[in-house]
Amino acid sequence: MKKVKDLKKWIELYKEVKAAAEELELAYEYAREQIVSEEEVDQAYAQATRLIEDLEFRNMLRDEADQMACVLKINSGAGGTESQDWASMLMRMYLRWAENNGYKTSIANLQEGDEAGIKSVTINIEGDYAYGYLKSENGVHRLVRVSPYNAQGKRMTSFASVFVTPLVDDTIEVKVDPAAISWDTFRSGGAGGQNVNKVESGVRLRYQFKDPYTGEEEEILIENTETRDQPKNRENAMRQLRSILYDKELKHRMAEQAKIEAGKKKIEWGSQIRSYVFDDRRVKDHRTNYQTSDVGGVMDGKIDGFIKAYLMEFAGGEEK
Repeated sequence: MKKVKDLKKWIELYKEVKAAAEELELAYEYAREQIVSEEEVDQAYAQATRLIEDLEFRNMLRDEADQMACVLKINSGAGGTESQDWASMLMRMYLRWAENNGYKTSIANLQEGDEAGIKSVTINIEGDYAYGYLKSENGVHRLVRVSPYNAQGKRMTSFASVFVTPLVDDTIEVKVDPAAISWDTFRSGGAGGQNVNKVESGVRLRYQFKDPYTGEEEEILIENTETRDQPKNRENAMRQLRSILYDKELKHRMAEQAKIEAGKKKIEWGSQIRSYVFDDRRVKDHRTNYQTSDVGGVMDGKIDGFIKAYLMEFAGGEEK
């Protein structure tokens, strides 16, 4: 039902774009015949462009993990109270963003700062595509402001890191393809009485495994001679097969996690992904060059412009 619902949404979005494109075409023809004004053509063009861009944006969230909930962790950088206050401001920003977008949040872990702010926080953000949107926030965030914690009123720079990972269910569903299984039986060797040597109670399971991520193929071979009962040995062999497949899926997920870990940067000057300059009323993303002067709005969770700019440029490929 979830898959059907998702496909139905794509069809509806396509129909909207198609209808808008047809209306634009008609508006252009009518304008040539002076039935409608140029302003009306411009409005039809703007509407069609917006719908197409929205559809392209949705297509940027096509990875399996994009649909998942996420875990967002914020760590304050060096700098004591100032950077800890900055970390708490970022926490508020993401909580407001989640609230504005209808996501459910819960604080999994929080370490308070020494005097103010926080040292670190881990937030679970639950809802469709939470990870897909917030993966753009991975990296170091830099604040430049006149610090309220500095007696001389100097302009200070602080850093905090944001780390986002998909929130994956602990249970892994192991899928075994019955068509890929073949069985052999053989007589068990060694001690165990006459029955063990004369009856083909030993089983050999061959499973033609195809890695769903890489397409590589291999044969998994499992032999079981635990008991004199062949059906019981078959059951034990199948349990071993499920364990092997479970382990393969687990290793894949750990490898994906390692890729995300590798994207973490040191919390210091020059490694930031975004700068928030309060005095100049400017927030700029250094990866996309998208910027806004609405500093207050950004700190209240209005970061969709940054998210969209990042996904349109980098989703579907590695960062330059």
